[in-house]
Amino acid sequence: MDRSTDKHHLQQQQLSLAKNGRQRYNECSTLISGRIRRLVAEHRDSDISRVELLNLPGGAECFELAAKFCYGINFEITSTNVAQLCCVSDYLEMTDDFSKDNLGSRAEEYLDCIVCKNLEMCVEVLQQCENLIPLADELKIVTRCIDAIASKTCAEQIASSFSRLEYSSSGRLHMSRQAKCDGDWWIEDISVLRIDMYQRVITAMKCRGVRPESIGASLVNYAEKELTKKSSLWNQSNQNKIDSNSTLHEKLVVETIISLLPVEKLVVPVNFLFGLLRSAVMLDCAISSRLDLERRIGSQLDLSTLDDILIPSFKHSGDTLFDVDTVHRLLVNFCQQEDSDDDLEDGSLFESDSPRSPSQSSLVKVSKLVDNYLAEIAPDANLKLSKFLVIAETLPAHARTLRNSLSTTSGEDDIKPMHASWRISSGALSAAMSPRDNYASLRRENRELKLELARLRMRLNDLEREHVCMKRDMAKSGS
Repeated sequence: MDRSTDKHHLQQQQLSLAKNGRQRYNECSTLISGRIRRLVAEHRDSDISRVELLNLPGGAECFELAAKFCYGINFEITSTNVAQLCCVSDYLEMTDDFSKDNLGSRAEEYLDCIVCKNLEMCVEVLQQCENLIPLADELKIVTRCIDAIASKTCAEQIASSFSRLEYSSSGRLHMSRQAKCDGDWWIEDISVLRIDMYQRVITAMKCRGVRPESIGASLVNYAEKELTKKSSLWNQSNQNKIDSNSTLHEKLVVETIISLLPVEKLVVPVNFLFGLLRSAVMLDCAISSRLDLERRIGSQLDLSTLDDILIPSFKHSGDTLFDVDTVHRLLVNFCQQEDSDDDLEDGSLFESDSPRSPSQSSLVKVSKLVDNYLAEIAPDANLKLSKFLVIAETLPAHARTLRNSLSTTSGEDDIKPMHASWRISSGALSAAMSPRDNYASLRRENRELKLELARLRMRLNDLEREHVCMKRDMAKSGS
């Protein structure tokens, strides 16, 4: 037999093997795949050689795994492909209705018995589901993984809390501080999720009873990863090169994190809230998000620093250097919260010689903060006197105890702290001054403070003009 005859015989053999392979594939695929069986049955041509599958979940790689399953070729189901296999088996209708122990039931069993027992695997599956929405939601893949993560973190926190219970010196049972840090190893794991998946996980954790401190720590960690790495938000030199998609993503992240903040106080640092506020202003986030954030900050403004409230103005040129309006709203929120606290104290201002209440101490702290803030914004040539005075007048009069330094009079009575006149010994009204007279005196001092601030502002303007004249004279003289 010559070489050409051998070549022809080999080609015939290959064609026969290919035909047998197609026949075997058609038999296997139609046996275990309801979708392909239906497509073949609906085709008029009995010798069908091509089936078109549109919008196949997972793409060609996932279909290859399904084909291997049809041919009995072993492959490993893992946390990185189980979501795709669940979706493609549903798409191809590879259920037990067409073949016992089909691909769909195999993938579902792995998901329930292996993945949902391990938090890291659940996170990996959720990452794969990001490109399989909405089918992954319809098949409850996302819900099962989220519920597993929330249940596991909550259970571990409870176990950690019991392991850290101890007796204090007084004999009371309490939880040691170290317990607050235990069981939060999952914070880094879920930080890799896309913002929509992350939101659903945190919401489920809240419903399960995960500690607010842990929720807050996770939010801080996620914000640092998603926001500080974005040049459009933090690198001011690249403002002309801002990517609109990146900006929209950052805006969504900020608004989502604000909505997920726990209602409890002190679960996140105050400077973190101010960082969110700066980002919200810069990204022009929803008004509702910004107001919610301002309300949260206002309730704990006494914990903030001068650097926190020196919020730059992100408006057009010609405006003030700092965002004075936002700071004014923060002060209003603080005062409203203080008013509500005072109402609950039932006349605590006229108690006996007891220590000052927390609301009074916070008022003193904020008053000092406001004074330092006024000193910082005063040199701004674009700042109107009316806005300057609005900031100075926001706090109640009895909170402004540094004001005595502005007085030109001297004497023992003049240097007494303002809050001293509000403390009435033995619970009785002072014989020297009635509450009504006290209020009138405070109003008078408040007016005096306004006048003094106005005089300081005018003096500052004079100094600025003198400075400009000096510079002009020096330029003329060539000195």
